[in-house]
Amino acid sequence: MRGKHLGTSPQTRQIITMHTLSTIAAARSELAALRQAMQELERGFFPQARARLAPLVAQQNEQALILLAFCLCGEGDIQEAARLLATIGTRHPDSLHPLQDMSELMTALNLREPALAVCRAAARFTPSDTRILNVLGDLLVQTGQFDAAIATLRQAIAQQPTDMLSHNLLSMAYTEQGALGTALECLTNCLHHESQHIGTLANIGSVLAAQGHMDQAFAYYRQALSLRPEDARIRVNHSVALLKAGQYDKGWTEHEWRFRLPGHTSLPIERLLPTLGPTTSLKGQRILLTHEEGLGDTLMFLRYVLPLAQRGAITHLWVPDALAELCRNIPGVHTVQVGGTTPAYDWHCPFISLPRVFAATAQPWGAPVPYIRANSQKMAQLAPLVPSNGKLNVGLVWGGAPRPTSLFAHMIDRRRSMSLHTLAPLGQMEKVNLISLQKGSYAEQAMDPPEGMALYDPTDSLHTMDDTAALIMALDVVVTVDTAVAHLAGGLGKPVLLMDRYDNCWRWLHGREDTPWYPTLRIIRQTIPRQWGDVVVRVKHTLAAMVH
Repeated sequence: MRGKHLGTSPQTRQIITMHTLSTIAAARSELAALRQAMQELERGFFPQARARLAPLVAQQNEQALILLAFCLCGEGDIQEAARLLATIGTRHPDSLHPLQDMSELMTALNLREPALAVCRAAARFTPSDTRILNVLGDLLVQTGQFDAAIATLRQAIAQQPTDMLSHNLLSMAYTEQGALGTALECLTNCLHHESQHIGTLANIGSVLAAQGHMDQAFAYYRQALSLRPEDARIRVNHSVALLKAGQYDKGWTEHEWRFRLPGHTSLPIERLLPTLGPTTSLKGQRILLTHEEGLGDTLMFLRYVLPLAQRGAITHLWVPDALAELCRNIPGVHTVQVGGTTPAYDWHCPFISLPRVFAATAQPWGAPVPYIRANSQKMAQLAPLVPSNGKLNVGLVWGGAPRPTSLFAHMIDRRRSMSLHTLAPLGQMEKVNLISLQKGSYAEQAMDPPEGMALYDPTDSLHTMDDTAALIMALDVVVTVDTAVAHLAGGLGKPVLLMDRYDNCWRWLHGREDTPWYPTLRIIRQTIPRQWGDVVVRVKHTLAAMVH
């Protein structure tokens, strides 16, 4: 029933309306200030963010107080940040603890240590809050403090045995420590609390895939996806398992779910290059190929540029500066762009999607190796940097790119990289020259090599991948961890010994020492998670055989 609103004059209605508009305007102003403060926080501008928040903090605005605590963490006022966040967290016991957002922000700024200190202090304020222990345990894992993380997360489980997040974080701690069997037990044992817990089922699939039990992994992924088929994170992890098992047709299609995750492309999905048929023509069509993740991914899939050009495509590569010079020398490349704005195109395609584009053609692997060419002029210039004493010239890379502000990349790098001192046995080989190709933060270790290791270091002359390619051509073999140099040397057709982690990347498949991607690459993989000793011994024996 609708009736007339009684007892309100037009003037009164106008006053109510103006009051409402004023309230909305104030709310919008507060929201704008909070957003601006958050943007400043994300850039690490703590004093500026704190000043912007001051009026709202004076009004005890809860969101502003949370952001103020983030500022205080970044500026080192640990106790006050912890007091604010613990107090607000206590008011909302059924919500995500604000420490979680603080942890993610500080991780993105590579400020994990102050975040750890705030979590420890907050745990002293409210010791019974399991959520705080979960955040603390997660940060301890990220910083490699595995024993402390395990103790913290076991405490969380003791306080709240049915908290599935605590069980899953504990499993992650054991996984990062290399105890995959224990990690699996943590997950399977907690299912009796909640047998259909989607995250746990998916994580069991991930651990089984890391162990190489692919059929069992797929069963758990299917169960998780039957409960939540639209979860892009699970779909992407499932795709990685499919690719690792060599199920490429399904894997490449499933991997396109990554576009539903943030950060993969801002270009319209409807203009994504479709899968090609055996005779599909691209004559005159401008194809924009975009760098998406690591340098290694782009180097790996440059093999598809020539097949695109052979179908008549005009290829435009949008890549980081480190790859630009090398890409200009790739057969089939029309133009190369670094930075700037989006150019005109008919179709766009991230490099990682190119195997899916060519999956149904006669070139599913792209152009044959070598598909990368070194600059002949640079080869002549850099060749004198390599010894010519009759010994085997071995290029050496022992670390990847740490990327500490990216959680996933940071943790993967910790598994794939090693210390130069781990390679000490190679320094004892009399008929081998070790030539560093190491760049980035790990390169500092070349200043303090293991005792007895003579390490040639020409890396001051290596500014781009084009330079590194030219130097690699003067070497006999490249010994490297799973980083971009493996793809560069493999794409050049040079012999490569890949020192691979136990829970290896999908591209190296499972249970193989060779790879269909690079016929000159041999995989020497860990037999025990996180242990490099036997890998180095096998590398040494392989190099000795090459010497003879």
